[in-house]
Amino acid sequence: MKKKPQHSLNTDKIVRVDPSAPDSDAIRKAAGILQQKGVLVFPTSGLYGLAADAFSSEAVDRVFAIKRRPADRPVLVMLAGIHDLERMVQCVPDFAEPLMELWPGGITLIFEAAASVPAALTGGTGTIGVRLPAHPVARALVRQFGGPITATSANLSGCPSVSAAADLDPRICADVDMVLDGGILAGGTGSTVVDASHWPVRIIRVGAVSRQAIEAVLAKRSA
Repeated sequence: MKKKPQHSLNTDKIVRVDPSAPDSDAIRKAAGILQQKGVLVFPTSGLYGLAADAFSSEAVDRVFAIKRRPADRPVLVMLAGIHDLERMVQCVPDFAEPLMELWPGGITLIFEAAASVPAALTGGTGTIGVRLPAHPVARALVRQFGGPITATSANLSGCPSVSAAADLDPRICADVDMVLDGGILAGGTGSTVVDASHWPVRIIRVGAVSRQAIEAVLAKRSA
């Protein structure tokens, strides 16, 4: 006899959205949850992520609790626009500006965090990873919210990331306030992560953007 699963997905929290043209009512509801310090699951270009107000320490703490994430592991952030950089980072070094040509899309750039950034987001490193979203749902959500949101993967720490809402760990679904289901995503390893806080820049993880693409852009610095 098969054992019954200990957890089941709460389908009441799941809102299906067209990944190419997300419903504005669903996006407004999701943004409202973020404004109330809530946490939700949303689709990015490759994987599902956990969204919360990046400037709410209470909401950020919830993200860490939901993921069972160690406090020394930083969480990356999605921006509503380039203008959000002024709030998130101390400065953008001249050598890093060419890398921003790869936005929007799958590259996360790490800079020195601004003093106003919740310490939990940096994992004690003093730096913060930021990117501009390319997925229509993620882009609509962060723009409707009007500010930076967390974008760490929607999985328990140490467990595989998911590219389909149906594959979410039921414990994640139980603890969040909403799941925006944008269908099956591209999957993969997530965004490429580049430490651009000092020169030479360092590629921490190769993901959606290739090492060759990054090197080609950086070559402009010495051209």
